[in-house]
Amino acid sequence: MIISRTPFRISFFGGGTDYPAWFNRHGGSVIGTTIDKYCYLSVRRLPPFFAHKHRIVWSEIELVNQIGEIRHPAVNAILREMEIEEGMEIAYNADLPARSGLGSSSAFIVGLLNALHALRGQRIAKQDLAAEAIRMEQEVMKEAVGNQDQIWAAHGGLNRIDFHPDGSCDVSPVIVDKAARGRLQDSLMLFFTGFSRDAFALAQKQIDNMDAKEAELHRMAALVDEASDLLARGDDGIAEFGRMMHESWLMKRALAEGVSTPAIDAIYDTGRAAGAFGGKLLGAGGGGFMLFVVPPDARERLRAALSDLICVSFAFETGGSRIIVFEPEEPVDSDAAR
Repeated sequence: MIISRTPFRISFFGGGTDYPAWFNRHGGSVIGTTIDKYCYLSVRRLPPFFAHKHRIVWSEIELVNQIGEIRHPAVNAILREMEIEEGMEIAYNADLPARSGLGSSSAFIVGLLNALHALRGQRIAKQDLAAEAIRMEQEVMKEAVGNQDQIWAAHGGLNRIDFHPDGSCDVSPVIVDKAARGRLQDSLMLFFTGFSRDAFALAQKQIDNMDAKEAELHRMAALVDEASDLLARGDDGIAEFGRMMHESWLMKRALAEGVSTPAIDAIYDTGRAAGAFGGKLLGAGGGGFMLFVVPPDARERLRAALSDLICVSFAFETGGSRIIVFEPEEPVDSDAAR
């Protein structure tokens, strides 16, 4: 049995500039962090004693004999790409719901790749794990995704990621003293809107609109520089951090139709009226989790104003995807088992 644990992430600034369609021409930058909310993938070789060869457990339970019969698109693609021949049992669990703007799809892929490599006795470097996940999503699965989620899932931490036109990237930890880091973490409140969405369809709309929204995307990338400088100074700049996030959200929701909705706008306006400096909807938009930057004296007021939503407590994490259970078993010889 192998179990991987892979963190979800919250992105502060620069989202949209991590799409290859953008950074291959202009470069791009993002800043954000992983949090102590995870997805878990357990993987083991399934003994040949059952009527089925593969058992896949997610929101469905799939009992199949051929990889091509697996309905979960990521599991199907990864098992085919890694040329898995033996029977597999793969089970997914998570602390937070999928399709909620926290990079859950990429975390799933990073975690599954990490677990399958461990099952083969391989330890894969974080940068290689991220690169393999990016290739899997973009080239094999043909999904409209950027490059930030896989990198955060693999590396973990409070980071700035810079994307270069040649396809390379730099992952740089944001150096913040303990007190300033604590102030930032304590200023953030995360609420589940209750709405799920098709992130890939929204992402494709944003990619299609990039030429028309070039000025906004350049400004969103510039906010990464400003946020990096603000955090590096270590002073009490939470109000400014929130103002910048408000500016970024106003631009982000204009990138494509469907990024925001009247219901989401109402939640955001309620948060601002309750004292939040700013905030944003995480991920491509349309639903999922909303993040607010809040002064300490407004936290309870905001919680009361949005009492019909689930408020999720979290902390920053630094580990990235990890193998937390490593108990490999040798495959059972199917002929000997008969």
